[in-house]
Amino acid sequence: MSDSATVVLTKASPLVSLDKHGVTSGLIRVNLNWTPPAAVAPAPESRGLFARMRSSLRAAGAKGVDLDLGCMIKYSDGRKTVVQALGNAFGALDRFPYVALDADDRTGTRAAGENLAINLDHGAEFAKLLLFVYIYEGSGSFRGLDAVVTLTSDRGDRFQVRLDDCPAQAHACAIALIKRQKGELVVGREVRWFTPQDGPGIQDVISRAYRLGMKWTPGRK
Repeated sequence: MSDSATVVLTKASPLVSLDKHGVTSGLIRVNLNWTPPAAVAPAPESRGLFARMRSSLRAAGAKGVDLDLGCMIKYSDGRKTVVQALGNAFGALDRFPYVALDADDRTGTRAAGENLAINLDHGAEFAKLLLFVYIYEGSGSFRGLDAVVTLTSDRGDRFQVRLDDCPAQAHACAIALIKRQKGELVVGREVRWFTPQDGPGIQDVISRAYRLGMKWTPGRK
């Protein structure tokens, strides 16, 4: 359950206006937290060779889950960029792109998770900010990871999106879209899932799905 200060964006109520909450300047921090499968207690099962084999396979599949939080940004002057760990594109807050990622949590065990900050003092320069997450390596699906994204303003306003209703084999998710709507900056829940069947190069797939027109080259971290 969330506390009373947290606005949870749901299918039934997917939009919130930052302006109406008085969140028009300063930083808004985007936190991604998830539970690594290895941290989930296994169900009791019978002993024996096959039981040990099943347990070993589960443990092998649970290792090295690496979720990456990112943000694709389109500016009012037409410029476009992305902030993400891939390619060490960690961004900056005091200069372009005015969005920054603080760290790359490769296991889900970092207490603070992954955090991305947006400098709303430059809010007028943003046309769209698409928050997304994908599996860089490890587990082939988001199922069982209990991923939650929380946006927190400098004043403590909290807006939360739970990455639920995950289909089988989903390896990426468009979380939320921040954009201008009737003069106000609004956050809209997306939770739009992508699977390998959508095509290779997940950033390119997401960019095309949202018509952001970005061009991508292969990269590693």
